[in-house]
Amino acid sequence: MHYPNITSGTFRSRPNRFIAQVEINGKEETCHVKNTGRCRELLVPGARVYLTASDNPKRKTRYDLVAVEKGPRLINMDSQAPNKVVQEWLEQGGLPGLTRIQPEFRYDQSRFDFYLEQGDRKSFLEVKGVTLEEDGVVRFPDAPTARGAKHLHELIRAAKEGYGAWVFLVIQMENVDHFEPNWRTDPDFGQALLDARSQGVTLLACDCKVTPETLEIGKRVEIVL
Repeated sequence: MHYPNITSGTFRSRPNRFIAQVEINGKEETCHVKNTGRCRELLVPGARVYLTASDNPKRKTRYDLVAVEKGPRLINMDSQAPNKVVQEWLEQGGLPGLTRIQPEFRYDQSRFDFYLEQGDRKSFLEVKGVTLEEDGVVRFPDAPTARGAKHLHELIRAAKEGYGAWVFLVIQMENVDHFEPNWRTDPDFGQALLDARSQGVTLLACDCKVTPETLEIGKRVEIVL
């Protein structure tokens, strides 16, 4: 995926989870943050950030904050990006033999990110974007998420009913060692991930090739539960 009109700035503060104060070309601007997670280890005063500019005069903020430098790493933190790059990956043959790719598919009382068909095989795929990194280890989630565990339990139910079931962990950076659940922050999600794997849900983790302007699915990453 590609971002238009990218500019860089210096992060100053985050008054709430929706906006950030960023210095751009010597002027402080109020910018929309495209991630409502905590991101405390990413958005630190003085961090170099990357933003996409909008020409829409009706917007309250001109800029969307989409990426940040953390030491030598460039991390995409746009929470909408993982679904977009996964769709591109699927359309480009990431899972061979697909005959149907439908985003946002309702199943009973649930809504999964993708419904897939490979001939007679029908599957659901749920995407999780991963931005939390420490010493090369990436973890999800960065804050407790009852919704995340709920999605996993729903995938388990779908697998028991004969559907294929996938969790795609999109690591929004390159060159990491492995993925593991964030047991300290959300043990329920970690246990649900263990249960999902034991009940036939396929877990897949991939890193991403990241530039300020682009994001692309990269190579597979080891999952350690």
